[in-house]
Amino acid sequence: MAVVSALVRRPLEQVSGLLRRRFHRSAPAALQITVRDAINQGMDEELERDEKVFLLGEEVAQYDGAYKVSRGLWKKYGDKRIIDTPISEMGFAGIAVGAAMAGLRPICEFMTFNFSMQAIDQVINSAAKTYYMSAGVAAQHSQCFAAWYGHCPGLKVVSPWNAEDAKGLIKSAIRDNNPVVMLENELMYGVAFEFPQEAQSKDFLIPIGKAKIERQGTHITVVAHSRPVGHCVEAAAVLAKEGIECEVINMRTIRPMDIETIEASVMKTNHLVTVEGGWPQFGVGAEICARIMEGPAFNFLDAPAVRVTGTDVPMPYAKILEDNCVPQVKDIIFAIKKTLNI
Repeated sequence: MAVVSALVRRPLEQVSGLLRRRFHRSAPAALQITVRDAINQGMDEELERDEKVFLLGEEVAQYDGAYKVSRGLWKKYGDKRIIDTPISEMGFAGIAVGAAMAGLRPICEFMTFNFSMQAIDQVINSAAKTYYMSAGVAAQHSQCFAAWYGHCPGLKVVSPWNAEDAKGLIKSAIRDNNPVVMLENELMYGVAFEFPQEAQSKDFLIPIGKAKIERQGTHITVVAHSRPVGHCVEAAAVLAKEGIECEVINMRTIRPMDIETIEASVMKTNHLVTVEGGWPQFGVGAEICARIMEGPAFNFLDAPAVRVTGTDVPMPYAKILEDNCVPQVKDIIFAIKKTLNI
């Protein structure tokens, strides 16, 4: 009653305004267009805005594109700017890269991105690296492709560190009925290792999908593959003098990953550091961390897992630059102490 009395005493304008504000008004309906038409509109606007923009690809012109994404553009801009190409992804992707280097702004369309693998050398080794290499720095050596190949179902991927790994894994790969990618680090070819009696046998095999604990430890788990395993062993030896015992795991296989061995170690040490020579984004270490987070070992961690990776730049060729772009012993020691809060 008190509210009604108050309203009665107010001027009529205030009352009517208050009542109007109580009604909810629906927003006007938003314009809806398909993703196809949105892409078409975006290309059309940029082609109109800048004469340096052009489109090339299979059936993008007269046929309006296999999925009609380029509908109407050929009729509007003509043969010089909307270009049908032969079925040669490597060829027309290379044309696009070269045109961009010359100052044009190409739109290179693959009929379906599944076919882009035909042009992967142009996309990665030319488009992605040319700007970096134009400063006189090569960028097509010493790269780690473990994450690339390990991402693909249908492949097995192995990554040896020492001589024992190399012999045992190459023999297992040859005998396996599945396609096996063996990622050898060229810098390891001339490095000599002790060769155990067992490995000298003609029947010696290393099972694919099984990791090896290179050094037992209780304070922290350090996981690596290929050349960085040696750096991890060195780092562990240095830290042992300070009373820090690292458990070093040599993955040996990237796919299928032996996550069980890693989990068991993390449950024992309660700490994890991963080490790899590859780039950080979507890397092997990222996969290990995700698996640990999703599995039973996560609740045993006393600190966040830490990744040690290559630097997020195209791999330089000059030795001094390369050394600064891949994990070194000092980097691993720093990450271990950081994880242990030392």
